[in-house]
Amino acid sequence: MTNAFSKQSVSAELAHRLIEAAERHATQMGHAFAIAIVDESGVLKAFSRMDGAPLLSVQVAQDKAYTATGFGMATDAWHEFIKNDPPLAAGAPTGIDRLVVFGGGYPLKLGDQVVGGIGVSGGHYTQDMEVAQAALAVLAS
Repeated sequence: MTNAFSKQSVSAELAHRLIEAAERHATQMGHAFAIAIVDESGVLKAFSRMDGAPLLSVQVAQDKAYTATGFGMATDAWHEFIKNDPPLAAGAPTGIDRLVVFGGGYPLKLGDQVVGGIGVSGGHYTQDMEVAQAALAVLAS
C-alpha cells in the first residue's frame, strides 16, 4: 500500500524564464501586464507586475493561472465549455472560487503532466493570451 505520491512542479528557474519571455513580448507590444506563475497546486511561484500594469490585473493574473492549473485547461476554453449549459453557466462563475472564464491563463505541462500555470492580465484578454503564448514558447525550446 502506498501512502504518498510524487508530484512534479514547475521550477523557480523555469518560472523566471517564462516571466522573462512574457515581459519581452509585452515590451515589444508596448503594453504593461501582470504575469503570474503558479505551481501544480495553484500556489504562486513567481510574479511580475510590469511598470504601468493596472492594479486589478494583479489578482486577475493570479486567478487565471490558478484556474488553468486547477482544471488543466486554458481559461478561454471555459466560455465554450459552459455557454450552452444553463446550470453550469449560472453556477460556475459564482460558485467556483477564483474561476476565470476568459483568455490569458494556460496550464504548464511537461509531457501530459500539469506542473503549474501561467496567467497574464493587463490588456484585452486576446492581448493577455498573446503574451502568455509567447511565454509558453519557452516550454518548446
